[in-house]
Order: sequence, then structure tokens, then C-alpha cells
Amino acid sequence: MESPYLPTEIISYILSFLHVTDRKEASLVCKSWYDACQDHQFQKNVTFKFPVSTSSLDFICALARRPRCGLVISHLDGSSLSRRVLLEVGLHLGPRLDRLALPGSSITEASLLGLLPHLTGLRKLDLQGLDSLFMSGAFLSREEHRRQVQNALRNLEELDLSDLRYLSDLSFNRLTSCTPRLCSLSLAGCHIAFEFDPYRGCPVGFGSSALVSLRNLLSLLQKQASTLHSLDLSRTSITPESLRSIAQVPGLRLEDLSLRGCKELTDYSMEILCKHQNGLKRLDLSACTELTSRTVLAVATELKELRSLSLSQDWKITDKGLAELMTLPCLRSLDLSECLHVSGADLVKGLSSPQPSVQLETLSLRNCAYIRDAVMFSLTQLLSRNLRELDLTSCVCLTDLSVHAIATYLPALVVLRLSWCKEISDWGLLGMVEPTKDCDPRDKEPPILPFQEKPRLVTEEDLGAFRDQEGASLLALRGLQELDLSACSRLTDTSITQVLRFPDLQRLSLSMLPEISDDSLVSVAYHCRSLTSLALSHCPQISDQGMARALPLLHRLQHLFLACCDTVTNETLSIIALHCDRLRTLDVSMCKDITVHQVDLLQFQLPFLEKVQCRFANGADFTVVL
Repeated sequence: MESPYLPTEIISYILSFLHVTDRKEASLVCKSWYDACQDHQFQKNVTFKFPVSTSSLDFICALARRPRCGLVISHLDGSSLSRRVLLEVGLHLGPRLDRLALPGSSITEASLLGLLPHLTGLRKLDLQGLDSLFMSGAFLSREEHRRQVQNALRNLEELDLSDLRYLSDLSFNRLTSCTPRLCSLSLAGCHIAFEFDPYRGCPVGFGSSALVSLRNLLSLLQKQASTLHSLDLSRTSITPESLRSIAQVPGLRLEDLSLRGCKELTDYSMEILCKHQNGLKRLDLSACTELTSRTVLAVATELKELRSLSLSQDWKITDKGLAELMTLPCLRSLDLSECLHVSGADLVKGLSSPQPSVQLETLSLRNCAYIRDAVMFSLTQLLSRNLRELDLTSCVCLTDLSVHAIATYLPALVVLRLSWCKEISDWGLLGMVEPTKDCDPRDKEPPILPFQEKPRLVTEEDLGAFRDQEGASLLALRGLQELDLSACSRLTDTSITQVLRFPDLQRLSLSMLPEISDDSLVSVAYHCRSLTSLALSHCPQISDQGMARALPLLHRLQHLFLACCDTVTNETLSIIALHCDRLRTLDVSMCKDITVHQVDLLQFQLPFLEKVQCRFANGADFTVVL
């Protein structure tokens, strides 16, 4: 009996419930399924990434049937093949190309100018690191070229000019004059003259073609103040005075500002910024090492619409001001990683206040060594409704008690990172209490704890009561998609085989767990079949036998890390070639029984393999980038 015919719309609806990789496989089953996978709902914001090659020419022609798409083309140069690839892009895609990036290329001005006039529908242009375009200082120097490019880029919304060492005032002015409707501009890592010469009354370097000046940047911001909402000045030498000038540009209403690694900024300049740009929704102040808690208070006072804040590596920041930060109603993401003086006590204080508090979805406390179980226990209760991503990497004082709290109160977690929390053991993952000599086996009923009624900062007495009751195992986090247990050296097969059973888990790191064996690997492969990334580096008991049993079950695997697995040999590479046809990254560094010949053979057998890291494998020292 033949199966009934289903309309394409019905098949598309059914396929919408599949993971994207599974949907790609389904599209190869038959023509009707392929047609269903071409539904518009699956083709939004699709970007294709490929290097320059003869085979890419046919691929570009095939893309002509798509309504809109983006391209990331790498390794372009001045060769005839590169010119032909760009010609085909302009011919077959032209106004349907939405986004274009050219990483790792040394493209010539003539090649780019031959392409851009065809891309009249371009919304995003990424020229990051393309020094070859700007080295001469003559980019867009001819009027007819500027007219052609301006006609093509009149609707451009995002322009990325990051890491351009030779971007000059003239080149910057010529290019940005062709983009009158910019919404986002990135100048991260560019050499910009922010310093003022007190004798000349102008920025150092002004009038020279060598550097972009503050004056020209301010001029652009004034002209496009009505449309520009995102600005990235990370890793530049921006001064406090320059930031104050930018913040006070008339009509400028930034929503996204990144100042990562701008080490000269001060608290006063941040106070001015927060006062004049109080509509900011995303603010990245990572590695601005001179900032203190004054900045935190300014952010909490002025930026009522803020959704994402990163203070990573701001070493002078303490707990002061964090309680006030917790009153921001829109804040969803907070990064305090490597804020070495943060203990988290004020976070609990702010979350416990009667005022409306944040509903954090992402929290990073990586390398905050002062975080203790008491604080973590309160945070898990206070953030239980919304928290989806939690990073506790290298919070070395946390124990099994924190794992119990996470499993009990954070059921919505999607990402959990606990690497280098060396006090965590099998007991924590299993949700069990480690027996002690003082335990009475007849005590089975857990006591009713006061913090079960109202979340608050738990006392040592509370912690003692909690240690006597069984908590939930990590299995309670049913929606987990990423888990990092690297260097939690007390973990063994006992917990890994019993707890790591997450059907939606995509990324897992078990590196530096000396006690786990092939039993853990096989159990993980059987119960976590959605894995795309698996790290097992420095696991001396993982062997070829375990890989032979596990890899046939991991059909989606794209990244595999096996560095310093001494019992892994060439046999594992043969198994990888047979079962891991989607593999893109492989690390077999310092695997003494992996040979260079077998690595070379593997690159011809796996079509998607991009990088093989094999430093000191079998005594060799090299990396294969495909």
C-alpha cells in the first residue's frame, strides 16, 4: 500500500520540528522532502561559507535559485580564479546578496570594485582585516568609482572595518560617504588618533593619511546620528576625553556600544556616557581595567533599558554597586568573569530586595574565586525562573552542595560550565549525600528548611541541614545543550555513566578527567546522540576500543578533541573516517601513536574537515589547515 500524498506545506510543517542538521539529511530522501526544505521559513538569514576553488564556481551558480542569502568567501587574492569567483557572485547573485564577508583574503581594489556595483541589495559588508585594500591610501580615490559604489551601498546597514592597520582619514571618508544609512559600524582594533595636540588644537595625526582621526569619526556620527545605533571601538586607544565627545554628539542615540579592551577609560568618562546615552541596551566594558564600582553605580542609575552588560576582567570592580544593578528591569545577561574581588553577596542582596529585580537569563562568574556555596545556593533560588546559561568555571571553592542547588532550582538551564571546580565529585552529580561516620541510616526524612519558604542568603546552619538531605541529580536539567566538566578530577565512571543522559546535549567537555574510561565514553555516546562537539583531551583511559563503540552512534559530531590520549592510535582515525563524515575539527596533539601519514589520509576521506591539530603527534609538530 502506497503512502498517501502530502502537500508540501504539510511536509514543511512536520520538518520544522527537526534539528537543522536532521532537516538537511531529510532533504536528501526524496524530491518532495527536498522541496519542503526549501520553504521560506527555513531559508531566512542563510549564510554560505566556502574558500576560493574551482568547485565553488558551480556552487555559486546553484545559489542563483535562492531569493536571498549571505556569503563568507575566504582566501581571495589577486589570482584569475579569485577574480572569476567574484565575477560569478556579481552575475548570479547580484541584488539578492544580503551579506558579504571576505576573511583571510588579500583582495585587490580592482576586484572588489568590479563586484560591489552589482550588490545593490547588500545589507552587511565585512572588510575586517583586508589591509591590502587600504594600504595604498588610494581606495575609492576616483569619482566614478565612488558614484558606482554609492549607488550599490545606499541601503547598507552594517559595516565592519575591524583590524585595519592602514585605514586612513581619506579612505574612511570616501567609503562612509557611500553608506548614508549605517546602523552599525565596527572600528575594533583600528589605529585611530584620539589624542589631542594642545599646541595645534587638533588630534595627533590629523591632516595625515596614516590614521583615522577623532574629528572625522565625530563628523560621521553627526551626519548619521539618526540611523547609527551600534558602535564598536574595542581594542582602540580611545581616551576619556574622546569618549565624552562621542557620547555628547547631538541626536546620537546608541543602543549597542562595545569598548572591550579600552584600557584608558575612567569612571568619570563612563558617568558622562551613561548620562548622555541612557538608551543603551548592550554595553561591553570587558578588560577596561581602570574602571571601578563607580561605573557599576552609574550604569545602574542611568541605563534603565540595558539588557546585556559585560564587566569581564575589570579587576578593580568589587561587590559595591551590584545590588543596585539587580534593580534594572530589562537586564538579561551579566558577565562578571575574572572580576576577582566579587563574592556575589551583593547580587543576592539586590535580588532579595522588594523592588522589581532583573530576570537574568545568562550569568557568568568565571574565575570569581570568592564565590562560595552559601551565595550560590541563594542565587539558584532567586534566579530559578529564567536562568538558562551559567558559567562557574574556576570557582574553585564550590562543592557538591552547589551542584545539588543547581540541579534542584535551575531546571531551565541550557548551558552549564563547571570546569576546574575541583571539589565537585560523583556525589554532587548523582544528587546524593556522601556518607559520614556521624550519619544515622534511620534518618530518611529530610528536614523542612527555612529557605524553602523564602529565598535568602543561607547560613552555615542551613548548609549543615541541606547536607543531610538528598538533592536532585544533574539529570533534572533535561534541556541541557552544553556541559563543561573539564578538570573536575574527582569525577569517575560512576557518575558519568549514570547522569550524563541528555538527548539535546550538543557540546560536552570531559577533558582532564583521569578516572573516566571507555565505559563513560560509550554511555555518553548512547545517551547523548545530538553531540556536535566532544572534548576528551588528557583522558588517559580512553582507547581505540571505546572510540570504536562510541563514534558510530555520534552521527552529528563536528568537533572532536583527543589531545594527550596516549592509548588512542591510528585505528581511531580509521574509525573517524568511517563514521564521522561531518567532522570539521580534530585535535590529536601529543598522541604518540598517531602518524602523520594517517592524518594526511584522513583529510582526503572527510569532505568537511577544516582543521587537524596534531602538534607532537608521533613526534611531529604541525597543524593541518584545510
